[in-house]
Amino acid sequence: MAPKVHAPKTPDGIDIDWELRLGFLIHDVSRLRRNAFDRSVKSLNVTRSQWWVMAYLSRNDGMTQSRLAEELDLGKVAIGGLLDRLERAKLVRREADESDRRINRVFLEPAGHKLVARLRKVSQEHNDEILAGLSLDMLECTATTLNAIKHRLIAKLQTLPT
Repeated sequence: MAPKVHAPKTPDGIDIDWELRLGFLIHDVSRLRRNAFDRSVKSLNVTRSQWWVMAYLSRNDGMTQSRLAEELDLGKVAIGGLLDRLERAKLVRREADESDRRINRVFLEPAGHKLVARLRKVSQEHNDEILAGLSLDMLECTATTLNAIKHRLIAKLQTLPT
């Protein structure tokens, strides 16, 4: 059982219900960050789904199409259409796996690598702006806490039926 956290109070003295508020806060921060980043990269003519695909490939180029779909929580049809559009834009290419021709591997093309580099630059500027004024201790504590929550959620999901 999670330790009981004493509920802090709002400026007007009302207790904050952490068990409820934490989920909303994580969701709100994630949503607002994504929306702000989407607006920051709008001029690059790339959708969130497209930059997510390229971000995953930049860390693991040559992923199988099915693994990429799993990582992005997308179905086979959705990832197929997304990759079709990225291939038409010459940002990625699909190749049959050498050992099993039924498996497609996805690779960033040179234009995709270039776009990822631009996205990373925008991301760094974006992070610099939204994290300005926060101490290294605060950021490390936040990252450590969120990472612990993430790993507990992963473990929990492995025990639950699909």
